[in-house]
Amino acid sequence: MDKTENEIIKICARFGIAGTYQSYEVINSGHINMTYKVYFKRNGEIKDYILQRVNTYVFKNPEDVMENISSVTEYIRAKIKATGVTAKRNVLHYSKTEEGNYYTWIDGEFWRCCRYIDDSVSFTNTDDLKIIEESGKAFGKFQTYLADYPVKNLHIVIPHFHNTIMRYEALREAIAKNAAGRVDTVRDVIEGYEELEELATRPYRLQRDGVLPLRVTHNDTKTSNILFDADTSDYLAVIDLDTVMPGLVAFDFGDAIRVAGSTVDEDEQDLSKVALDLERYEAFTRGFVESLGGMLTEAEMDTLALGAVAMTAECGVRFLTDYLNGDKYFRIHYPEQNLARARCHLTLSRDMVKKLDQMQAIVDKYAKNK
Repeated sequence: MDKTENEIIKICARFGIAGTYQSYEVINSGHINMTYKVYFKRNGEIKDYILQRVNTYVFKNPEDVMENISSVTEYIRAKIKATGVTAKRNVLHYSKTEEGNYYTWIDGEFWRCCRYIDDSVSFTNTDDLKIIEESGKAFGKFQTYLADYPVKNLHIVIPHFHNTIMRYEALREAIAKNAAGRVDTVRDVIEGYEELEELATRPYRLQRDGVLPLRVTHNDTKTSNILFDADTSDYLAVIDLDTVMPGLVAFDFGDAIRVAGSTVDEDEQDLSKVALDLERYEAFTRGFVESLGGMLTEAEMDTLALGAVAMTAECGVRFLTDYLNGDKYFRIHYPEQNLARARCHLTLSRDMVKKLDQMQAIVDKYAKNK
């Protein structure tokens, strides 16, 4: 038995997991937290759990993170159970320690544990329109479950996470400092993002001015953050809730479209291939809007498509800022990857602007069906 295994057994005991420990495996799909799948045997059956060591460099106040997560998941569980349906496979269930906490500190490290949802799968990237539509349904339903959740009760775990105005200010600071001496080589990219600034910052300014309400948002709406039924491909549960905070529905919608609606990976260097696929866009939008059940305000509905432009541009601005600063924040796997990401996002943003009327028309089409 190795050192890691001994540590895992000790941590699982803190969470009161019953049965006999069998084994563990490392889950490498995440980029921030260290994740293990742990197997116990109880009453002749194998029981699976997900054990995570939270990255406290990224999440400075992990107890606030877990307070948000536990509160939101229990709220969703109650909503599901009130319909007379079991919530076992449709929301994460975190284990408590003997002290009644959803976490434990061991040797300066922060750990949490939840039940594994049986017979579930996830998808990093997919062209399957069924999966894309189910992703929209999952994130739309997430909104409806939490429509009346007291958003003011949530902790801000990453301040100004989607403050697009501040993201542009950070870009201007990077241009002024020119720390890596790269500004003159990317003038065209800088100018491209400057041209997008008014549109990209509009949703945030509307929220600041009280036109758009803050709601409970996921803030990392990738398809990989949803579990699907292994047999039917129907969505089961939204996962990876570390960034649950107050935010704009348009940002959750837009960030999902940035990934699910794109024809390429985020660092595609052949810009002629970069575009918003309207078929994928419509699949996600149909699932998302129809799941909302008419809960959004008219102003929110009118800015959903714009949210895709905002989130794509914001992400590209962040990549460009990091490139100008010398690649200090985002992990890169080859030189100039951050620049490739920035150029790709600029091209995708521009294509979205061209198609913005079509995108909003698709939103309106499914909104009218409600």
